[in-house]
Amino acid sequence: MKVPVPAHIGSIVLVLPLLLAVLQTATAQKNGIQIYSLTVDSKVSSRFAHTVVTSRVVNKAEEAQEAIFEMELPKKAFITNFSMIIDGVTYPGNIKEKATAQKQYSEAVARGESAGLVKATGRKMEQFQVSVSVAPTAKVTFELVYEELLKRHLGVYELLLKVRPQQVVKHLQMDIHIFEPQGISFLETESSFMTNELADALTVSQNKTKAHILFKPTLSQQQKSPGQQDTVLDGNFIVRYDVNRTLSGGSIQIENGYFVHYFAPEGLPTMPKNVVFVIDKSGSMSGRKIQQTREALIKILSDLGPKDQFNLITFSSEVTQWKPQLVPVSTENVDEAKRYAAGIYALGGTNINEAMLTAVRRLKNDNQAELLSEGSVSLIILLTDGDPTVGETNPRKIQKNVQEAIDGQYSLFCLGFGFDVSYAFLEKMALDNGGLARRIYEDSDSALQLQDFYQEVANPLLTTVAFQYPSNAVEEVTQDNFRLLFKGSEMVVAGKLRDKSPDVLSAIVKGKMHKQNVTFQTKSSVAKQEEEFQSPKYIFHNFMERLWAYLTIQQQLEQMVSASEAESEVLKDRALNLSLEYNFVTPLTSMVVTKPEGQEQSQVAEKPVEDGECGTCVPASWAAEHLPGILSHPSPMSQPRCHPCYPQTPRIASSPSTSPIFALPLLSLPQELALVVPAPIQAPPVLLTLPGPSMDRLCVNIKHSQEPMNLLSDPDQGIEVTGQYNTEKACFHWIEVTFKNPQVRVHASPEHVVVTRNRRNSAYKWKETLYSVLPGLKMTMNETGLLMLSGPDKVTISLLSLDDPGKGLLLLLRDTDHFSSHVNGILGQFYQDVLWETPQGADDNKRILKVQGKDYSATRELKLDYQEGPPGKEISCWSVEL
Repeated sequence: MKVPVPAHIGSIVLVLPLLLAVLQTATAQKNGIQIYSLTVDSKVSSRFAHTVVTSRVVNKAEEAQEAIFEMELPKKAFITNFSMIIDGVTYPGNIKEKATAQKQYSEAVARGESAGLVKATGRKMEQFQVSVSVAPTAKVTFELVYEELLKRHLGVYELLLKVRPQQVVKHLQMDIHIFEPQGISFLETESSFMTNELADALTVSQNKTKAHILFKPTLSQQQKSPGQQDTVLDGNFIVRYDVNRTLSGGSIQIENGYFVHYFAPEGLPTMPKNVVFVIDKSGSMSGRKIQQTREALIKILSDLGPKDQFNLITFSSEVTQWKPQLVPVSTENVDEAKRYAAGIYALGGTNINEAMLTAVRRLKNDNQAELLSEGSVSLIILLTDGDPTVGETNPRKIQKNVQEAIDGQYSLFCLGFGFDVSYAFLEKMALDNGGLARRIYEDSDSALQLQDFYQEVANPLLTTVAFQYPSNAVEEVTQDNFRLLFKGSEMVVAGKLRDKSPDVLSAIVKGKMHKQNVTFQTKSSVAKQEEEFQSPKYIFHNFMERLWAYLTIQQQLEQMVSASEAESEVLKDRALNLSLEYNFVTPLTSMVVTKPEGQEQSQVAEKPVEDGECGTCVPASWAAEHLPGILSHPSPMSQPRCHPCYPQTPRIASSPSTSPIFALPLLSLPQELALVVPAPIQAPPVLLTLPGPSMDRLCVNIKHSQEPMNLLSDPDQGIEVTGQYNTEKACFHWIEVTFKNPQVRVHASPEHVVVTRNRRNSAYKWKETLYSVLPGLKMTMNETGLLMLSGPDKVTISLLSLDDPGKGLLLLLRDTDHFSSHVNGILGQFYQDVLWETPQGADDNKRILKVQGKDYSATRELKLDYQEGPPGKEISCWSVEL
């Protein structure tokens, strides 16, 4: 009998959809600014990317409205132009020396206006935003141009474009052309917003030297739901590629009197290294920081090379060495080091000076005792999250002490954990000693950031690398001496040819490898190279000259950090002159954006820089006045604390304009109307689709294992799945899927998904949409959090992270007809010869499965199937326990 429900309960529920509909309609009609065209045109010529973003808007309202142009661009990019066209009149952005624009900026700030147009929005991006008042029916065209040199990182170049129109757009197009004379060896695209429907709007074509990526979605493909203006386009679009290379002196490319020389020889053996890890375990590292540091360090120890030597130094108020000398990599030593790393706990002050000097002494003493391999490379890797508080605390004195102690013999790499550390202090100390600094962001993937950094320096190939060019051919070049070349990176030298240079430009590259000096040679025909860059479709005019200017400015800004005060001024003048000549917005220049008369005063766009303390991205002119340690040499410790521009904890704020929130009263039923609610149907931790026409399903529960398990392995498919099961929560703690072709590893935990390819880790949060297509493999994740790994003639493997209870993982398999006869593992066994028997006297809901000499009881049960993602659907399956 159905229990009647009081009428007033239903009436309250029915009110909400009506209220929400009214609020949505009001919001949609609030602003009449419509984007009717948005195009992103990016041309990549020999790694140098020139991107033009054009947005056209119209005011459909009956009164003037504010139109906002907002675009995110990579931090390494330089803005070169911005303009607005309003009623046929062009309002350009004028790039000037920072001092010239400083007065305008200061006056705007004093008036309480937000004069800065550029701010950092995360780890890799900056946001450019400008607004203008638009009359009824009037149209405005915004155009932003920026340029960057794509840097090779762990074997790939990456072009990152942000797509976020915030409404559907009638004409939306991303057009990307890539031209690489060396030849494109591989190309892939990835998107955080792509859906199967949007994938139809993406076309990728490629030949030997050229690639074309076109994304042109229709209005219906952009819509979240039919008839709505809300768009699904909100996220990153990434193009990754690499070029062909050989064991040679690299590739010299020439255009319009300028050249660029790329050097990353293929096939060099890895040099043995001596690495000392210096780990901060002061009190400020407590909690998640030290936990993630332990996790990363244990993984890094597993990745040490067989010919490497290593040691661990931990410090707080005191300094502790794990071993009295560096030890060779062996199973015994690595296991002992992992146990030591697992026992690192945070407590005490921060004695950076003594820790660093201890590390240098350790390397020097072991070298003098001839304990280090001849021809090996010595590295010191420092991880800290705060300023020195014990022992020597003056940052300048510490930098001087460390530089004198190292004396050019070793390379120092500094990792700053979070925003409480003085990044300027670490950066100068690293650059003074032939290394680099990197910020580690506090997030769920901090351990992965540490591991990724180690992978960058894990495989040294050459030391003391020098480039030589004929003096009668080359007039001036960028940096041509480098301390270390690592596997997966690339050295780049650009220069200007003399007016009467030879017909052939030759180059010699010298370096040291193991115990010997090595020399590479290459040459390039000037006329042939000039001819190769004549295709106007794939290049923009004088790109090589602009590449040279871009690289020169970037290197001079970096050299200023470790240069003396007099040298720094010379470098600053050179970089400033080049910035003005080539119209780059750099930390030394500003762009004044003009607006129509009667509107807000002109605004100033400046390149954000990280301050020395907490990474706040502030305009560089303000930093130069108030944080002088950024571009000169005062103590970075004297800089004031400030708020990081990278968001820490989301906050919810309310205001009078905020839409009201309606709360419904809780209603209790009389006891006589109380219902007995049956236990909810659960999802099995493993759901296997059985082969054959019946498409029956097997629900697997694991009861007796806490150790990592080989779930399935199929050598013919090139697939291996392992995992660790939590019997208390009845779900997986982690699952790892490894593919042989392409070589990809997917590691899933309740926190995130990590995709590893070519030693490069990419982390994705659950329910963060993902669409990545590789040769032979497609990886997708939708907003429900269902991750699918599929490919032609491959088994489809799906993973899902449960919100509640227990926060574990589910594993689902389909297209299992593709398994070969060699599949094995505790799940793979069910795709071998399986016999089904009905026990004597049992009903149709019970069976016995005979698999490889074992009997399993199977019972017909109702379960939830998440093959299509949450909320799932009820199915009937055979349930077995392992």
